[in-house]
Amino acid sequence: MVADIRPLAAVLVSAVAIALIVASHRRPNLREGWSVLAALTKFGLVVSMLPAVMDGTVFRWSLAESTGIEFLAGIDFALRADPLGIFFALLASFLWIFTSFYAAGYMRGLSEHDQTRFFASFAASLSAAVGIAFAANLVTIFIFYELLSLVTYPLVAHNEDSEARIAGRKYLTYTFFGGGVFLLAGTVMVYWLTSLVGGPTLAFEAGGIEALATAAQAEPVYAQIAFFLLIAGFGVKAALMPLHSWLADAMVAPTPVSGLLHAVAVVKSGAFGVARVILEVYGPGLIYDLPLDVPGFGEVGLNIPVAIVAAFTLTAASIIAMRKDHLKRRLAYSTTAQLSYIVLGLSMLHPYAMVGALFHIPAHAFAKLTLFFCAGAIHVETHTDYISEMAGIGKRMPLTMTAFTIGAAGMAGLPPIAGFVSKFYMLIGAGDVGGSYWLFAGALLLSAVLNIAYFWPVVYTAFFESEDRHDAKPLLEFPKGGLRQSYGADDDGVAADGGEPSSEERRSDDDDDEPGDTPETTDEQHTADTDDYEYAVDKYPSDHTTSDDADASSTSPAAQAPETDEHDDAVAAVDHHGDHDDHLTGGPPVGGWQRHSPFTESTWLMLAPIAVIATGAVVLGIGPDYAVFLELAFRIVEGVFGMPFDQLGTVPFDELMTEVTN
Repeated sequence: MVADIRPLAAVLVSAVAIALIVASHRRPNLREGWSVLAALTKFGLVVSMLPAVMDGTVFRWSLAESTGIEFLAGIDFALRADPLGIFFALLASFLWIFTSFYAAGYMRGLSEHDQTRFFASFAASLSAAVGIAFAANLVTIFIFYELLSLVTYPLVAHNEDSEARIAGRKYLTYTFFGGGVFLLAGTVMVYWLTSLVGGPTLAFEAGGIEALATAAQAEPVYAQIAFFLLIAGFGVKAALMPLHSWLADAMVAPTPVSGLLHAVAVVKSGAFGVARVILEVYGPGLIYDLPLDVPGFGEVGLNIPVAIVAAFTLTAASIIAMRKDHLKRRLAYSTTAQLSYIVLGLSMLHPYAMVGALFHIPAHAFAKLTLFFCAGAIHVETHTDYISEMAGIGKRMPLTMTAFTIGAAGMAGLPPIAGFVSKFYMLIGAGDVGGSYWLFAGALLLSAVLNIAYFWPVVYTAFFESEDRHDAKPLLEFPKGGLRQSYGADDDGVAADGGEPSSEERRSDDDDDEPGDTPETTDEQHTADTDDYEYAVDKYPSDHTTSDDADASSTSPAAQAPETDEHDDAVAAVDHHGDHDDHLTGGPPVGGWQRHSPFTESTWLMLAPIAVIATGAVVLGIGPDYAVFLELAFRIVEGVFGMPFDQLGTVPFDELMTEVTN
């Protein structure tokens, strides 16, 4: 272990950027330049530590060693760059670079209000995320975990309307108060348990904290309670059911925030925390050796209840996703399902399954960030948020919808996208254990089929259907699954989703949300105050109906649509500019979508990040053996089990668990 300031510098670089961003609020180009520079600097610091970490070096910075200040009795405020920490920090810092460019294009494209606050909060969230990655113990990770909830609140509540404030309060209630309380309680119990066998310790150790394993033999019940408290604390941000409903409501935020929440920082911090608990607090040996006595089933390992919850979550969330017509909400429930892949793979305790779970963190990040980038570009350029209004949109946005197809294939686990590699490793692990673990393998396969079921309609609608007539979208029957007009001609002979939905039908789209889900609204709900409002990137007026062509557009299906209760990202942009335009509606304009090339469908600030991240998802899938993330996953698992990875595959699972337990 080497004392080094770089873990601290990687955390602080974006914190310093906050001051520069705020100071440059009158100069947007400079303000956004600071965001990009901070992202590049953070990534450079992380990469500078990567080669040594791959060779077994651990970089550590300690408050006590640097300043002589003791943070808590026996517990230091410390940061360390170990293989698991560098794994998460590398992913977050790399994706922030492209998210910074995309966010600039998106926020300018919608002329959003309070952009300085937005970029400052964005920088703060990445500072907290890297702090979580490099945290050396449970106290340090708890501090950054709670800080992340606080600094992302302004992003969730960015629109400042009643819906955004409700979603923001729900987000804080779940993640800051709920998850934080669980995590703190579990941390205190681990502190007390380790104090029973010597000096208290909360420092992460590959394979589990040795003092905790010793204490668990004397106090098994308290050790079990602490384990489930820690899993619940991190499981809130990982959106495990029934702690997940905040995630769909957080879709009121601008799309770059949705990408941050779902692909990089918030939900991934929850999955990362679960990995720390399973791999470096308890360890597979203690989890396996500390069984629960379940009436009617006998003794089961602590991992089994976690695996069952994860398997249920990934199945149920996939089914719910099929019933969403709003694209971002469909992606939200997809995230809930995909995160449970990570938790399920980790909780199976098999080395192959663990590698698959760890590799699914970047695999999901690249694919899901691509999907949200695409959803945001569609919204900025066409104001369309509903799948039922996207027929033929592939000719209007060919690059965007091609990238969406790549991301969807990755979510479904289709080769050669990265999601195939991660899920393949998890299936190998489940099959090698056998027995009841075949149920978990079945859940993985079922969810893959469901992924295809709820993503294929989007792709099919975009590329293989026309605006004037197309099939029902989304998958399930009215009213939960789409518009009644989707299933044939109406009384006037007008076909498909371009018809005139009633307000009852449109409201019904999200009636199947869990209790506590907030209603949604769209920009159709807002009436015009002035006649001269236009989007800042209104490069192609045929796709953006404005007051100049209001008369013509009034005959389009979208213009005739009544007020609704669904929400999209443009609401706040219209509200806070003081200009409302009831002609800025989704769906194809009069005459259908105008055909564009991949170079003219949007601005480069949005198209370049979409292309790069989608390409990254393919590269991770085609060459996983050369991908640093897979190699890091091998190193992490080798450290946990204490033997080379090629040997781990030759040891039967029961023997392996016995060996690590001893």
